[in-house]
Amino acid sequence: MQLEAMAVKFPVVEGHPNRVEFEGVLTVVNAASDKAPAGARGHRVLLTREAAEQALPSLLGMAVDYRPAWDGHDARCKIGLLTEAVLRGNRLVVRGYLYARDFPDVAKAIKAQAPQALGMSYEIADARVENMSAEIWKLTRVTFTGAAILLREKAAYRETSFRMADKQILAAS
Repeated sequence: MQLEAMAVKFPVVEGHPNRVEFEGVLTVVNAASDKAPAGARGHRVLLTREAAEQALPSLLGMAVDYRPAWDGHDARCKIGLLTEAVLRGNRLVVRGYLYARDFPDVAKAIKAQAPQALGMSYEIADARVENMSAEIWKLTRVTFTGAAILLREKAAYRETSFRMADKQILAAS
């Protein structure tokens, strides 16, 4: 198993009311998406491991967004921050913080979801596709511009996940 990682470390602030940790699987590398993501003109996509490794630094400091129906992206509804990106096997795992005090309704809605219900989706720019006429677009270069939390059933990759830490767990650590 090969592990690639990048992180921005923030100081621990015990009981911070607006910084609730989360972890999620943003995508799967070297595997075709289960369905076409937005912007792919109906094509399923495959993000190569090499492209993901090169793009890891572009994830740090990017925002996490959501749509109230949990069905896609809204880059103008930023509710959190990505602080860590790690390739664990073929999974791109991200960590960060949600602004739980600024968005208490969103934090409450996330906690109300079944643990397996939520997933994630990446946002990219400057993507290079190996062959635009291929049935599955192979992404050989990307720049990550953010991520979204959405229902796993709406995500292009069904193996994504999202988990927000419980404030009591954070206060105890």
